[in-house]
Amino acid sequence: MEVQRNTYLNKVINRMHNGMIKVITGIRRSGKSYLLLTLFRKHLRASGIPDDHILVMEFDRLENRRYRDPYVLLDYLKEQIKDEGNYYILLDEVQMLQDFEEVLNSLLRESNLDIYVTGSNSKFLSQDVLTEFRGRGDEVHIYPLSFQEFMQIYDGDVYHGWAEYMMYGGLPLTVTMKSDEQKVQYLMSLFRETYIKDIVERNNIEKQQELEALLNVLASSIGALTNPTKIEATFKSRLHSSISNNTISKYIGYLKEAFMINEAQRYDVKGRKYIGSPLKYYFEDVGLRNARLDFRQVEETHLMENILYNELRMRGYNVDVGTVNQRYIDKNTGSKLTKHLEIDFVANLGSKRYYIQSAFQLPDAEKVKQEKASLLAMKDSFKKIIIVKDVIKPFQDNDGILTMGLFDFLQNANSLEW
Repeated sequence: MEVQRNTYLNKVINRMHNGMIKVITGIRRSGKSYLLLTLFRKHLRASGIPDDHILVMEFDRLENRRYRDPYVLLDYLKEQIKDEGNYYILLDEVQMLQDFEEVLNSLLRESNLDIYVTGSNSKFLSQDVLTEFRGRGDEVHIYPLSFQEFMQIYDGDVYHGWAEYMMYGGLPLTVTMKSDEQKVQYLMSLFRETYIKDIVERNNIEKQQELEALLNVLASSIGALTNPTKIEATFKSRLHSSISNNTISKYIGYLKEAFMINEAQRYDVKGRKYIGSPLKYYFEDVGLRNARLDFRQVEETHLMENILYNELRMRGYNVDVGTVNQRYIDKNTGSKLTKHLEIDFVANLGSKRYYIQSAFQLPDAEKVKQEKASLLAMKDSFKKIIIVKDVIKPFQDNDGILTMGLFDFLQNANSLEW
């Protein structure tokens, strides 16, 4: 069954003929080529674009090796462009093309060419390419399958689907595999033989074991506040390693560049400012996170938080960790004290803002009070939401806080507007 990745397809369609190079980025095996060469090409054909005006080049195919020479490619494209009509240039794995930046900038000067490219992370990162194009590159970042997309092709109910998705994540090829053994082997091999090698080769890392140890630390602490200083202390106490704070910061930067992890900063909501360290880190795909730890630390509460973070990012929100100070008077001493409360996610998109708590369960009144405390400390008018794993009908209480079930949130792209 074909996955309809309409969110990303629409982003590409909306960028047609904008005078820029459309750069499709994303972690390896997330579906960049499928989006461009299958879904977008199908859209072009359905829109009446003839095949001879859709020029496709897959540079990783052996039979196309000669076109990796920029002059051979340019001569080929000139031969195919026979009139003044619009032509669509779709270049896959463009980092294999020699001097691809110069080639793309040359093609961009032709007014009837609309250019789309994908590339692998090790040599083709969005910040590199977009900097090179100096405002002429337009990025579309694609994530692994969301839970809603996953359920399009999963053969089972939502509960078993959640268990599968939480364990093995959303890389498209993983979903098609039949056995747990296949999925485990694929994810662990992919991590070891592709992602780590990419990062090591690109950044000339000499001590690969330190990078792998850092990955283990980050994977073990998703959703927990941390920083390079804390991680350095962990290395010294548990691993007896002398890795420096600066090296840890540098390695974290490499992992972010490769789209392995994302960073959520702390934001003082009342003070309207970013606090800085410590931060939270989440994995772009929870299946890869689990594979990094040999599937030995599958804590549903933390994985649920990671998946919610990814879902908000997929929907286009900037996501921070909210902090708010609550002043109160100690009943015993009468002293004025301050309590620091945390909001799991502050999601912003334009003028929209949502305060969101991830609560695996709300078994009693005390837990409800605990989850609501930080939300009630916010006196502004933005919507406040608690998402729970339990299957419940969404409801809004007397404090104006909306509580909804996890599956309602994940399977409805407009769920925040409930």
